[in-house]
Amino acid sequence: MWRYIASLALLLASTWLLFSGMWSHPILLPLGALSVVFSIWLSHRLGILDRTTRPLRILLASLRYWPWLFGQIVQSSVQVARHVLSPRLDINPRIVRLPITQQTDLGRAMLANSITLTPGTVSIYVRKGEIWFYALDAESAQATVSGEMDRRVRRFAEDAQ
Repeated sequence: MWRYIASLALLLASTWLLFSGMWSHPILLPLGALSVVFSIWLSHRLGILDRTTRPLRILLASLRYWPWLFGQIVQSSVQVARHVLSPRLDINPRIVRLPITQQTDLGRAMLANSITLTPGTVSIYVRKGEIWFYALDAESAQATVSGEMDRRVRRFAEDAQ
């Protein structure tokens, strides 16, 4: 059990340090350490920290998924900016029903959040076999409907297990 707690603490602390950039601030460093300890205590208290928790496997799966998602966010941002800056481009909003292959709550939540993070699309309804989302235009809808995001999220969820 201590091995899993130590790997989670290492993962949380390194993530906090990476994203905060506060390496030497006299107040924020102890508060960051306190937030890591509190998060681990809360995870243990909620019963979600056990031998099946593998934070380092999640980190490795994330290193494959997040760069791809970042690229999708950049591509979609450029597309939305083109629509905003060019009055001639047609905006044709639509609601799209997307059948999904996600079997876990983690997979469904990650897919819905990934769709929402991508500019021009917003997840509006999630259930076991499908996600409904809003798309700004046909190009945004097609990029999501292609199934690539669903496949990558499924692989992420499988690798994180």
